[in-house]
This record gives sequence, C-alpha cells and structure tokens, in this order.
Amino acid sequence: MIEVDDVYFSYDNYSVLNGISFKVKMGEVLAIVGPNGSGKTTLLKHLNGILKPTMGSVKVFDIDTRATKISELSRRVGLVMQNSDHQLFARSVSDEINFALKNFRFSKSEIDARTRKVLNEFGLYDLKDRPPLSLSGGEKKRLCIAAVMAWEPEIVMLDEPTVGQDAVNKKNLKEIIGQLSKNGRTVIISTHDLEFLWSINPRTIIIYHGKVLMDGSLRSISLNYDTLASANLIAPQLASLASGIGLSEPPADEAQAVEMIKQWQKA
Repeated sequence: MIEVDDVYFSYDNYSVLNGISFKVKMGEVLAIVGPNGSGKTTLLKHLNGILKPTMGSVKVFDIDTRATKISELSRRVGLVMQNSDHQLFARSVSDEINFALKNFRFSKSEIDARTRKVLNEFGLYDLKDRPPLSLSGGEKKRLCIAAVMAWEPEIVMLDEPTVGQDAVNKKNLKEIIGQLSKNGRTVIISTHDLEFLWSINPRTIIIYHGKVLMDGSLRSISLNYDTLASANLIAPQLASLASGIGLSEPPADEAQAVEMIKQWQKA
C-alpha cells in the first residue's frame, strides 16, 4: 500500500533523507521514531505528497506521489501536523472539524453527525464554539486529530500526537489507534515518546540523520540499547526493567512486570 524506495531529500543543500526504504501494509500500525531533526516529519510529508523525493520514489495505493496532486491523496491520507498552529485557521472548533467534510462534499446530515461524534470522542464538545487558537496546547492537538479523524481517511498519520496530552487523553488516543487498526485502517505515528508506544507495540522504524537504523517490533528494538543510545532515544521503563533483572524479553505491561519480578525473586 505504501512503498518508499531509496528516498533522498534535501532542503536546498541540506540533506534530510538519505536512502530510506520500507513498505507499509494496509491495517498496519507503524511508529517512526527518532530524535528531533532526524527526518521524521519530512518523511511523513512524503507519504501524502506534500514533499517530493529528490531521488527515489514514494508510492501510495500504487500512485507515484510525484505524479499526482496533494488534493487527490488527502482524502485517503490524513496528516495531523506536529505544530497545531500550522493546521488551525477556522473561526470555531466546530468549523475546524467540518471544513474538510464540506470540501469532501459530505451531506449536511453526515457533516453534523461526524462533527458531533469527534467532538465527544476527543472531549471537545464544550469547546465547540471557541476560536481554535484560544485553546490550550493539548486542546489544539486534540482538535487537529479530531479534524482529520472526522473524514476517516484510510491512512492516518500522527506527527508527535502526545505533545501536551495528559494520561487520560493518551489512553484515549491509544484506544482510537487500536480501533482504527481493527477497522483495517493504517496508522503511522511519528514520535520519540517510546513510553506511549509500549502497550501498542507497533512495528517501529528508528531513523537517525535520515537513515533507517532498525526496523522491527517496538519491544524487540527496545532491547537494543546501543542502537537506542546512538539515536538519542531512551529505552522504555519496562525494557530497562527486563535488562536490569536479566529477563529474556520485556513485560507487556505493569501487571505482567509484577508477576515477572515475583518469579525472579523466587528464583
């Protein structure tokens, strides 16, 4: 469904992507992790055609992104930007959500139903008449995600979605990601928040200086401390626990960690 083939990209003379290749299947949850400046956001913008490769190719639904308009991909590939202020512009929260629905020619009844649904799902209903730029950072991020989720694109890309979010909203976001995957949609998450990803355990690509360092499940990658350190990433706490007490594999959650520690103490 997505094919990234030996992609290079430069801003003027500054090289950002340096020969990246990978494929993504429909319904897959993929995390692209790396420190700030590693090329994560630039890579996401290649997947919906905002940016075009300097060399190599990107195909989405067998469409070469260099040979199509952004508008033709945007209905199927939704991107939640890292900086919320770059995405928000409408007079009210409700208008922000239904703007794309109007442009995609949904009926008025469908627009109203979808807007109401995501307002409730993201805890924004009481803010529906507020100007988006008057919201807090966390509220702005939730609004950006809600606005994209409203039209239900086949691919949802989230650039640093946990910024400014508390524990409750992070939990809700995990549930939404899980439901999207169950419904056959593809979710791509760009982040350096490995703790958030832990219970999801997505396929994870580590990029650093525009190159792929590793590609595998998050929990397997998290045990490779040398690679994490070289990419300026901090291992999740449960991975560090597994290493500290000599477990062959890390626990999936806190409850399993408690049981593993009990067994370790008895040994």
